[in-house]
Amino acid sequence: MALAPVEQGAWGAAEGWLALEFLQYTGTFKARGAFNFIRAHREAGTLPDTGAVIASGGNAGLACAWAAAQHSVPATVFVPETAPAVKVDRLRRLGAEVHQIGTEYADARDAAQKHAAETGALLSHAYDHPLIAAGAGTVMEEILQARPDLDTVLVAVGG
Repeated sequence: MALAPVEQGAWGAAEGWLALEFLQYTGTFKARGAFNFIRAHREAGTLPDTGAVIASGGNAGLACAWAAAQHSVPATVFVPETAPAVKVDRLRRLGAEVHQIGTEYADARDAAQKHAAETGALLSHAYDHPLIAAGAGTVMEEILQARPDLDTVLVAVGG
């Protein structure tokens, strides 16, 4: 993980550092959660040969595709037809089977759930799973290893 100092004086007398999660393998922190999810299922013997399936607007799908490739299993990603072409292209470069379904995330989610039921693929979620959240949380361990003297951490959260 990369930490970058904030310009001296930018936060008054406080010293600041930024965790550069955009430097993760897929450009976001989501790689952490997806890798943890896939690895935990591999270790538990619950990762099927049919791989993983996820519905995504893009970033979580990239993370799932990357994590699946790291474990030599297929990834199937359902995205809305409105997903950015650059993300769809990158998903395919990561080896994912990509399906563009409907115009809303809900359409992609429904198709991913149906795919999992029909094929036995492991259904992943973009964020709402304990293993995904635990993987994302590994950033804190790395921050504390790099800066054990920290007394405050601010975290931006969203979707």
